[in-house]
Amino acid sequence: MGSLGCQVGDVSVQVFDEFEDLVCRSWLENVCRAVLEQDCVREEVSLVIADDEVVRALNAEYRGLDKTTDVLSFAYGNEGEYYGKGEAPSDWSADEEFVLPPGESSGLGEVIISYPQAVRQAREASHSVDLELAYLITHGILHLMGHDHMDDDEESAMNEEVSAVMERLEL
Repeated sequence: MGSLGCQVGDVSVQVFDEFEDLVCRSWLENVCRAVLEQDCVREEVSLVIADDEVVRALNAEYRGLDKTTDVLSFAYGNEGEYYGKGEAPSDWSADEEFVLPPGESSGLGEVIISYPQAVRQAREASHSVDLELAYLITHGILHLMGHDHMDDDEESAMNEEVSAVMERLEL
C-alpha cells in the first residue's frame, strides 16, 4: 500500500480482550490510515473492536434502535440522526463547546465495530473476516468524514470511496 504523501491524523485502536488474539492491531491501524490518506484527513480517529452487547447498547442509546448492528460512527463535530420513538439521550446535543488550545482539533470521531457481527457477515458473504473488517472500518470512517448513503448519488459516491480504499489495501 503506497502513501499519497500526506500526513494523516493519529489513529487509536482499542480491542476488547476477547478479540485481542483474533485481530492484528497494527493492521487495523493501517486500514484506518488508508482511509484517512484517501482524502488527506489530518484529524485523529479512534477505532474500537467490541462485542455485540456493547454495540447494541450504544445503538439503542444513541440511535434509538435496540438491535445489533455491525458498525457505529460517532463524529465529534456533528450529530447523527436519532431514529428512536422516545427522546434522544440528554447528552445528545451539548449546549457548550469544549474550548481547545489554538491549533488543536477534537479529532474526527470514533468508529465502533461489533467483531461477532463482522464474523457473521463475512461468513454470509463467503469472504474473510479481514475483508469485512476493512470494509466496516472504511465505511465507518467515511461516515465520520461526512459521507452518507441516504440517496443513490450519495451511496454511489461512498461506494467509490470504499472501492478506492480497498484497492489501496489490495483487498
